[in-house]
Amino acid sequence: MSYEERNVWVMFVVSVLAYAVYVVVVLTRAQDVPLTEVAYVGPLLWSIGGAIVVSILASIAVGLANRRDGHLTDQRDKEINRVGERTGQSFVVIGALAAMVLALLEVDWFWIANVIYLCFVLSAIISSMTKLAAYRQDFSTW
Repeated sequence: MSYEERNVWVMFVVSVLAYAVYVVVVLTRAQDVPLTEVAYVGPLLWSIGGAIVVSILASIAVGLANRRDGHLTDQRDKEINRVGERTGQSFVVIGALAAMVLALLEVDWFWIANVIYLCFVLSAIISSMTKLAAYRQDFSTW
């Protein structure tokens, strides 16, 4: 497994876990109050910040644990990264459009923030899944 592929796994796992923790915290807080009145800002920011820190630390740990393999990337790694990022970016656009529609409809800020966060997470997950599929299959550029 290449250095880049290991980092993709880190991104995938951290994205899923961070969002899952956020959802559990928000739903736990929503037991006594309506969902739109839950104090979600703190957990959202901690989830995003925590995911960034954990991703950095996990990537460093994976790099150190496998330092004999080297950190070289070849043309295949670059092409896989490009295709994966393009695929994932579509969800950022979808999230922006969804947030704009929700804002135009004057929907509660809770829903706007959460649709943006969900689309960021989906972007990371879909991007990672695309890259992992490319690493596992014969990936060649046209």
